[in-house]
Amino acid sequence: MSPATTRELTPTEFPLAEQVWTHYRGQKADPKTERIFGVFENGTLAATARCTRHKDGLEMDCVFTLDEYRGKGYARDAVEALLAVCGKETIYIHSTLVLIKFYRSFGWVPIGEKEMPQMIRDRFIFCFGEMEGCNAMPMVRKGQ
Repeated sequence: MSPATTRELTPTEFPLAEQVWTHYRGQKADPKTERIFGVFENGTLAATARCTRHKDGLEMDCVFTLDEYRGKGYARDAVEALLAVCGKETIYIHSTLVLIKFYRSFGWVPIGEKEMPQMIRDRFIFCFGEMEGCNAMPMVRKGQ
């Protein structure tokens, strides 16, 4: 068994991330605006984190680990890889309420919904201004 490796995916590997995301809201990848970081175990993409450049800011999402690979720290590894490349800029997230502590460990802090850039906030427009009711908390991590 080879050790897990963490790295940025090439655009030709984006379909691998989309396969993982079929288990996570069926997200699609766009190489024009996104960078995807992943953890591979024995050649299989086990975990992801995505950084998207919107016109008004950076957003991280799709932090997801396949069930059979959970409990190994792979989500943390994927986020750390993303931050090593994108973390000089401010990054916004919509954290699920149970993961706030996890994201705080990287320096994200909760903010008011209106403090998010409009394009990123609009991705959660279905919450109608009630993020907690949607199990989401807006957070920001200033560039470091």
